[in-house]
Amino acid sequence: MQERFEAYLLNHAHGLFSSLGRLSRAPFTSSMTVLVLAIAISLAACFYIVVANIQQLTGNLQSSNQMSLFLKDHVTDAAGQKLAEQLRQNASVEAIKFITKAQAMAEFKANSGFGDALNALDSNPLPSVIQVLPKNTLENNDEIDKLMAEFKQLPQVDFVQVDMQWVERVQTIMLIASRGVMLVGLLLGFAVTFITGNTIRLELQNRQDEVFISKLVGATHSFIQRPFLYTGFWLGFIGGFLAWLIVTIVLLLLENPVEKLSTLYNGSFELLFLSFSEFIMLLMISSSLAVLGSWAVLHYQLRQLKPQ
Repeated sequence: MQERFEAYLLNHAHGLFSSLGRLSRAPFTSSMTVLVLAIAISLAACFYIVVANIQQLTGNLQSSNQMSLFLKDHVTDAAGQKLAEQLRQNASVEAIKFITKAQAMAEFKANSGFGDALNALDSNPLPSVIQVLPKNTLENNDEIDKLMAEFKQLPQVDFVQVDMQWVERVQTIMLIASRGVMLVGLLLGFAVTFITGNTIRLELQNRQDEVFISKLVGATHSFIQRPFLYTGFWLGFIGGFLAWLIVTIVLLLLENPVEKLSTLYNGSFELLFLSFSEFIMLLMISSSLAVLGSWAVLHYQLRQLKPQ
């Protein structure tokens, strides 16, 4: 039993490395096929990483989706501060900032340009404000609506303001981008499958005599398919690795300009690269698609090839 298992492993190892050797003996043809596969895979990976970076950027913009709780005029600063402390205990709240009437007036004077006119007022007409940053503000509108309704019930609160339209716009843009990546990835995945399948079909035709002899001596289809499937695996694996290399080089070229642009806008945006797990997933997907395309062609073609 152990000897059979060792022979089985040896057979597969021979098929794996002999198929790689066969590819190396036709460097121009193999390189062209691998390059086309790498470009198709890298396009899908580039769309994916662009959306990932946009999602990171929208995550940094969550502070612009904060709720503003305008307190009633009779609420003192001490009562407002106490309410802010109570709201910090809410599990749906990420951060709280309490702005007193005096702070609101000072900020308004500094930004409005009406400082002298405002000094003529007998009293401060501005209310105290509690700025609330909800958790996961870009994920679920129902949760935001529920939190708004909860805040409106507070007796100290006059009204609640939040830019829900902004949240919905960002959510819609990200949904379109995510589905766009899915569709593009699907189309390019089909391209990888068809390109590999066509390459294996040509390889099968070039080795037709070898296949006929194998069939005459009683070789099964699975035995005949094995080296071709390994050829497809190598095409997908090497194509996936080159695709990762292309994406990484593109991101390295863009990294400094993007970070410089972020600095000009007083930001700290750092470009995301493909992680190690994403790199492994890329190799697995590209190899699997290539093997699938090879298997589909072999499954059909071997039934058509019959020794004369």
